[in-house]
Amino acid sequence: MFDAVPPAETQPEEPVDPIGLFVTRPQDGEVTAGGNITFTAKVAGESLLKKPSMKWFKGKWMDLASKVGKHLQLHDSYDRNNKVYTFEMEIIEANMTFAGGYRCEVSSKDKFDSSNFNLIVNGKMNSCHLLSYSYFFSFLCSSTIPSGTQQLLDKHLKNRSEEGDGKSDSQPDVDVWEILRKAPPSEYEKIAFQYGITDLRGMLKRLKRIKKEEKKSTAFLKKLDPAYQVDKGQKIKLMVEVANPDADVKWLKNGQEIQVSGRYIFEAIGNKRILTINHCSLADDAAYECVVAEEKSFTELFVKEPPILITHPLEDQMVMVGERVEFECEVSEEGATVKWEKDGVELTREETFKYRFKKDGKKQYLIINESTKEDSGHYTVKTNGGVSVAELIVQEKKLEVYQSIADLTVKARDQAVFKCEVSDENVKGIWLKNGKEVVPDERIKISHIGRIHKLTIEDVTPGDEADYSFIPQGFAYNLSAKLQFLEVKIDFVPREEPPKIHLDCLGQSPDTIVVVAENKLRLDVPISGDPTPTLLFESEGRVRVEKHEDHCVFIIEGAEKEDEGVYRVTVKNPVGEDKADITVKVIDVPDPPEAPKISNIGEDYCTVQWQPPTYDGGQPVLGYILERKKKKSYRWMRLNFDLLKELTYEAKRMIEGVVYEMRIYAVNSIGMSRPSPASQPFMPIAPPSEPTHFTVEDVSDTTVALKWRPPERIGAGGLDGYIVEYCKDGSSEWTPALPGLTERTTALIKDLVTGDKLYFRVKAINLAGESGAAIIKEPITVQEIMQRPKIWLPRHLRQTLVKKVGETINIMIPFQGKPRPKISWMKDGQTLDSKDVGIRNSNTDTILFIRKAELHHSGAYEVTLQIENMTDTVAITIQIIDKPGPPQNIKLADVWGFNVALEWTPPQDDGNAQILGYTVQKADKKTMEWYTVYDHYRRTNCVVSDLIMGNEYFFRVFSENLCGLSETAATTKNPAYIQKTGMDLQPVQGFLKVRLIYGTELRVLHPKIFWYKNKVDLSGDAKYRMFSKQGVLTLEIRKPTPFDGGFYTCKAVNERGEAEIECRLDVRGNQINIMDNINFAGKNQQ
Repeated sequence: MFDAVPPAETQPEEPVDPIGLFVTRPQDGEVTAGGNITFTAKVAGESLLKKPSMKWFKGKWMDLASKVGKHLQLHDSYDRNNKVYTFEMEIIEANMTFAGGYRCEVSSKDKFDSSNFNLIVNGKMNSCHLLSYSYFFSFLCSSTIPSGTQQLLDKHLKNRSEEGDGKSDSQPDVDVWEILRKAPPSEYEKIAFQYGITDLRGMLKRLKRIKKEEKKSTAFLKKLDPAYQVDKGQKIKLMVEVANPDADVKWLKNGQEIQVSGRYIFEAIGNKRILTINHCSLADDAAYECVVAEEKSFTELFVKEPPILITHPLEDQMVMVGERVEFECEVSEEGATVKWEKDGVELTREETFKYRFKKDGKKQYLIINESTKEDSGHYTVKTNGGVSVAELIVQEKKLEVYQSIADLTVKARDQAVFKCEVSDENVKGIWLKNGKEVVPDERIKISHIGRIHKLTIEDVTPGDEADYSFIPQGFAYNLSAKLQFLEVKIDFVPREEPPKIHLDCLGQSPDTIVVVAENKLRLDVPISGDPTPTLLFESEGRVRVEKHEDHCVFIIEGAEKEDEGVYRVTVKNPVGEDKADITVKVIDVPDPPEAPKISNIGEDYCTVQWQPPTYDGGQPVLGYILERKKKKSYRWMRLNFDLLKELTYEAKRMIEGVVYEMRIYAVNSIGMSRPSPASQPFMPIAPPSEPTHFTVEDVSDTTVALKWRPPERIGAGGLDGYIVEYCKDGSSEWTPALPGLTERTTALIKDLVTGDKLYFRVKAINLAGESGAAIIKEPITVQEIMQRPKIWLPRHLRQTLVKKVGETINIMIPFQGKPRPKISWMKDGQTLDSKDVGIRNSNTDTILFIRKAELHHSGAYEVTLQIENMTDTVAITIQIIDKPGPPQNIKLADVWGFNVALEWTPPQDDGNAQILGYTVQKADKKTMEWYTVYDHYRRTNCVVSDLIMGNEYFFRVFSENLCGLSETAATTKNPAYIQKTGMDLQPVQGFLKVRLIYGTELRVLHPKIFWYKNKVDLSGDAKYRMFSKQGVLTLEIRKPTPFDGGFYTCKAVNERGEAEIECRLDVRGNQINIMDNINFAGKNQQ
């Protein structure tokens, strides 16, 4: 692949355009097939209110925006320092069909500019091609070509592509000889460079000898258009008209013949041959040919893709280092091409295959197998019809322990359960007993459900007493607890021992049992006494008591907050009684906080505030976890991994213009609460920047006119309007100049005090608040400044303005002058009648309006501006024209043979415009069907020839000017009769009477004609041209001058004799009186 770089000597400095919008226009380029080339256009942005619109075209009308893809990319950027917009069109892997003319158009509000440039795509040629071309084109330098070389040259140039690098099957045949013959002179240098012609001067000498005009097509009445465009999935018809209705045609696509199928339909209707393509796809974007015999008609079909829309946008994601990331979006069309970017940089398949792109129907995926901290950022998917942005946050792995394992004291044959809870439900771990890994069996069970890990030991034995630990994999944590085996010893006591309760609350405060909500509470209370005491239990809760001979068991299934309280246990026997109070405390995760409140919203940040939960779960709140999501999304993203200790947090890295929601979790030593209700939806927006180019446009005694341009940055909050204020010089109090906001970028401040010195400022306002102020640094004095009147006459009014009768006339003439000048209109020195003509005046222009122009509106108009004793005047000439009247005094001057001589005079009414010519028509008296004999005929006499013997003819003449032909024509009163049996000519002014008898033989002796001026023969003078047609002799004098005046003689000579006639020519100024048509029959001497 090659990048096209023009030769060093053809790389001039980029020109700066001082007139149009372009700073730099695209230059002509040249590239080798398969290479890349970029065309660049730069537009001055300093005078533009917003970003201009740029369109790229191929040919005259083919919009390239729909062709963006594998081979074409469009880019744009903005240089804020120099205020220059840069637009680029990049052509990738160019092929031969890309060559041709291109155009770019830039527009911004009322401004427009365009630029044309050309692209040449060269085929890949080896050195043999260049040497052979140099050899053959050397013959072009000589005046003659050796025998046989012409045929060899034609054959070589026509079959050049067959001698290439073996790729002739895919490259079209190029007949360079035909290219040279048909090319305009401006293309010679490009062709010479493209095909290796080294002697351009010699080529031009040879080409001048052999160049011929292109033959008109004999096979086609109408060929294919140069190009067609159709939307994808639609139908298109390609049609030609052939000269022979029975001719067979062939249709080719990229050089291959098209066969009839369901998508391709051939039709033949009379002379028309139609190819219909149904359900056009991108595969139909190709070059097509219609072949009739040896002739071809070419065209290109461009298939335009509809814009690809994003139907399901990307969603924000937050992952840990090393985890897999998968961005998913859904587009409107299966298999569509999309572009992925990270922080504005396009993503590609790198050698390490870090990014993987996947398509599944309408779904598009971006996959990062192992994420790193550097992968954090904003990811964008783009189509030609939409954009979607999502944020990826990659955090380092950090594990939090929500609930650690606790020491247990268990009796024989009871169940022991160690339980812990960690923050990551995907983390696995191992259990250790005295440093050795615990192997599960029928009695020992290990479970992992979500974030909770459990070790369960059934039928505890003394051998189970040990230190147990849980170690999460991949983290430096060790959660330890001790299992104590409770051995019940029964000592022999004498009879009648009073009852005794042996209560041990597992190291807690005296007689207090702490249990985690939803856990099972089982408390063994040993008792002693002889005889066996009776157990009494006082409780209103859900406590279940199991009584045994030497102990009792208190059980609460799934402890709840309502189970908290003091439980009294009483044992009695005949000897006495014993009592104990057991306090049960249930601890839980906190209640969810209330919905957070959002404040201090900025461009990409906001402040989140919340209150502590009403119930902390019986344990102090350790901190808070904050989450956010987009309004239309279902995925919440965590914003912090370390617990937030404060009740406020500044959330950052949000996308301006996107609606978000926030929620909060409270965390204590037991775990994390349920989420709070979502906050009110909010949108990160920022105030716009200050307005630009704030200036004073005009000042009068009581008013000041201001103007400015919109801010450079408006943001997603839009622009609600502007507030204009003023402040007196020496004061610090700003006063609103306008009531409320104004949406315009101009303001007229009225009712000011003459002579005050005022400062002015303007601010832009949107939902986020006010922008900074644009201030005029120097105070403005409120006082009228006199300005001399000046009329700026438009260029097209400096010449005569020509309009047709009935058309509308609307003339606007701008001017300047202060105070407002007095304006007066005059026509031909008289004041204009306001009933007939409309006039509207403003502070900057005056308008003359005529709804329907009439002939009397023609004349010289004057506009005068007056300010006190100063004036300015301009003149405008308006010419109203109409169709002329018919010619006058038409008559038959003479009839002889098959000819009729007509004469007429110009029309009386020329329609206020010069008569451009006449149209002469004839009609047979039998049919009265009129046929045109002459059109645009300038003289007032003519000879109508080739009439039919024995018929009678009427003649009519129309006059013509800029408006067209006259409504009516001048018609001869009497018909001209063409004699059938003979011809009788009377000798009048050089005419000879000849009588031909029907059936006799007449030998015609054509005479030789000679013209003389003042007895000098004019035969060899190039200034004169002589014609002879059917007895009418004409002498034409080119560009006559006064020196061409004199006596002219026409002389005819044949074997039978001679005849001559003389006329006089006077050349007076711009008028010429000449009789240069002489009808001559000659003298017949027997």
